[in-house]
Amino acid sequence: MDALELDSVCKSFGDLRAVDSLSVRVPSGSIYGLLGPNGAGKTTTLRMITNIIRPDSGRIQVLGEPSGGAVKDRIGYMPEERGLYRKMTAARMLAYFGSIKGVASGELAGRVRQWLKRVDLSDWADRKVEELSRGMHQKLQFALTCMSGPDLLILDEPFSGLDPVNLDVLKGIILQMRDEGTTVIFSTHVMHEAERLCDFILLINKGRSVLDGTLEQIRSGHRTHAVSAELEGETGFLEGLPMVTAVQRDGRRMEIALADGADPQELLVALAGKVRVLAFEVKVASLHEIFVQLVGSDNAQDS
Repeated sequence: MDALELDSVCKSFGDLRAVDSLSVRVPSGSIYGLLGPNGAGKTTTLRMITNIIRPDSGRIQVLGEPSGGAVKDRIGYMPEERGLYRKMTAARMLAYFGSIKGVASGELAGRVRQWLKRVDLSDWADRKVEELSRGMHQKLQFALTCMSGPDLLILDEPFSGLDPVNLDVLKGIILQMRDEGTTVIFSTHVMHEAERLCDFILLINKGRSVLDGTLEQIRSGHRTHAVSAELEGETGFLEGLPMVTAVQRDGRRMEIALADGADPQELLVALAGKVRVLAFEVKVASLHEIFVQLVGSDNAQDS
């Protein structure tokens, strides 16, 4: 069963069509990335899934129910705008939100300790939220969202502002929760994080679906016709090869653009007789490159 299904969902705010006939199916137990530029409709979509706002038309089914409101205790939602009580301690915040989300009183203290440890905040358990750094706020908000053990975890820009160490902490927890059966949906405009985490990706722009599928499916439709190579020796002959259209050099490392229909193996054969080939790799399009190709610089305000 799919954890989430959107069928021709639309939402407008005055004359602005924020979400336009969006259809999505999110398989249970997967990590699903909702990608797009600022203003693409990501946050609006997540708010409709969680029943914070209602669609103008279309159908939304969440965990087998007709709306997120019917299964709100099974959903963890971390909004982009963080909501923490600054005078509460970190431990008290976790206990308070855990009780609201239905964590049994006998389990609450242990669950609080567990999540403080998982997000590396154990030493800050008795410090007030106002004493914590911005990155700590983010990790605490993440723990608040996850500690009830939701079946569906929805994260709006969860990695914004995190340093590399704390970024790895959150990514590790997300992967572990996916492996334990949780369905994770997160929005981001940082393409390389989605590449590392997601089982499925939806790219939206101006409220409409642009691409939807696995990373392999998306990449297969956007081949680069290029090779990345590291060569030792005189390489001035490259531009004269019939299968080569352009060469970008960076010392011994270079990117070689091939003509449409050219076989990279033909290039490798041509190189092997004239230079020492230290590395040779058919270049795969990154999500960032595909994103720029399809969306360009068409950015607006946050959705």
